[in-house]
Amino acid sequence: MKDQEPRAFQITPRDNVATALTAISEGTYFLFGGEEGLREAGEEIPRGHKVAVRPIGKGEAVIKYGVSIGEATADIRAGQWVHLHCMKSCYDERSSGLDIHTGEATDISYDVVS
Repeated sequence: MKDQEPRAFQITPRDNVATALTAISEGTYFLFGGEEGLREAGEEIPRGHKVAVRPIGKGEAVIKYGVSIGEATADIRAGQWVHLHCMKSCYDERSSGLDIHTGEATDISYDVVS
């Protein structure tokens, strides 16, 4: 495997997500850790973000570090980007109210009163 090839790391075999160690384009990437081998990404996964290593049904736990870090708010396909658009955090009730690209809160107004 070349250093430039896209890759992700699955912390434990129990995890249903892995962390992208590099930006992953749609197509083949290498999964290190629990279930090593070539995998397919169905869309672009930003570096540092989660990719599903197997299907996760709506309402199912999103497992990372061997524990639940959240819940799927929609069905998630293997190879899909797992972020605020398809899951909610079990640690932060406001996570579903954040913009998926900027992380900015969408549930409050920033209007300035003059």
